[in-house]
Amino acid sequence: MRRELNVALVGATGLVGQEILKILEERKFPVAELRLCASDRSAGRRLFFNHRELSVHETGTRTFERMELVLFAAGREVASHYAHLAARAGAVVIDYSPAFRLEAGVPLVVPEVNAEDLKGHEGIIANPESTVTQLVMVLNSINRINPVRRAVVASYLAVSGAGAAAQEELTVQIKQVQEGRAAMPHIFPHQIAFNVLPQCDVFLDNGYTRDEWELVEESRKVLHAPELALAATCVRVPVHLGHGQAVHLELAHPMSAEDARKALAEAPGVRVLDDPHVSLYPTPWSAAGQDSVFVGRIRQDTAFPNGLALWIVADNVRKGAALNAIQIAEELLARELV
Repeated sequence: MRRELNVALVGATGLVGQEILKILEERKFPVAELRLCASDRSAGRRLFFNHRELSVHETGTRTFERMELVLFAAGREVASHYAHLAARAGAVVIDYSPAFRLEAGVPLVVPEVNAEDLKGHEGIIANPESTVTQLVMVLNSINRINPVRRAVVASYLAVSGAGAAAQEELTVQIKQVQEGRAAMPHIFPHQIAFNVLPQCDVFLDNGYTRDEWELVEESRKVLHAPELALAATCVRVPVHLGHGQAVHLELAHPMSAEDARKALAEAPGVRVLDDPHVSLYPTPWSAAGQDSVFVGRIRQDTAFPNGLALWIVADNVRKGAALNAIQIAEELLARELV
């Protein structure tokens, strides 16, 4: 029987935080005490867990007393301010923000790929960006039998990746356009309804957006492949939930589509949906609420020697963020690292 932990959840009222709460209950994670925390704006709200109503408290310096595991589902600023406090209080921190992902000495973990990296943790473990989680689970399964030399990725990102307010903006704009009114952007730089925006986060000096560059660097770190040739384009699409990725690989050796399907079908956490004769392939709609990373449209890539092309989809809030955090926590328990 697994020992029960005192757990704090910071950012409990956000999209990822509420999904974490749901998954903790679904997977019967061994919780002795659960402390829900958020900003002062959300303090006082009440959320349900295991048929009990719990109050949300404002995150503060005393939040982490007696806590053994702290899950951060808040932004970079909150994690930067509080994560080290939680670790110094004796808790193990799992953080979904970008604050520590590329920091030396902080494991960046997708359990199906690099769970061994947890062994050296020093109190803080980073959870990758959701696009990275789904990408590396597929790349790793191919790379184990046929090294990936080059990857070109076009990511089609749902608005939920920018938070609940972004989802609301899409809903409101759809209604505005259908009623013949001007769609007013607040979260995004331009109208997102009936549109696609080739900008996810801010632009960097190298011409990439922050999301694109983080996808490159985080994928390299998780895969232990600092020299991997990887290029990314991220596009925001008017979909509420589920990130899609068109991926083009150059491999070390020729690989048939059938061999790739077999390798992917055996990969933990990956499901192959690939029968073009009956229009079977993954979509954001079909991936919503699912724990797996889905892959289809597997075929030879004619642009590269030894090329392979495929299409990846996952629920970015669930598998890409919340579930990965809980799987990290389960690994920590199984390895007696918490």
